[in-house]
Amino acid sequence: MSVSPLSQPRSAETVAGLMATLALFASLIGIVHRPVRVIPAALVIALVAATIGGRHERLAYAAVLIGVVAFIAGMSIASATGRPLW
Repeated sequence: MSVSPLSQPRSAETVAGLMATLALFASLIGIVHRPVRVIPAALVIALVAATIGGRHERLAYAAVLIGVVAFIAGMSIASATGRPLW
């Protein structure tokens, strides 16, 4: 009988998932509120989460991609409506 032991999730993987989720929501909030302040910080958090990797690697990758799209969208919306960027 060959049974492989269940792998316990590392605490770093859990933190990476939380960081990716935080970066995702911060990017979406940054679209409507000061994109130059919020979204670059969210991108840094998403990149750190992607570096940690683990089982939330796809979530961190999605957070980075959504952060880039949110930055472009936020800058476009802020420029078109005359809202402050900072």
